[in-house]
Amino acid sequence: MEGIYLIKDLAASSGHTIHTIKYYLNIGLIKEIGRSPETNFRYFDNTTIERLKKIRAFRKQNKSLAEIRERLEEEHPRRTAHKG
Repeated sequence: MEGIYLIKDLAASSGHTIHTIKYYLNIGLIKEIGRSPETNFRYFDNTTIERLKKIRAFRKQNKSLAEIRERLEEEHPRRTAHKG
């Protein structure tokens, strides 16, 4: 897959639910790359799909979200949005 994706595409590609993806957005584990001016739908790219796959693999290893955030920041410091 290449290009721009919506949340439903991320869910289909990564195995996460739309609800979980929105939660990860809210806590800053993933970021959108933009929004549609007409619909306000969020846009994502291939990097987000790969990131969600990594998150899923870490969760299967029983890693906490805090541990996952640390690991992802070590790999790509700019891709994680910091939230309170």
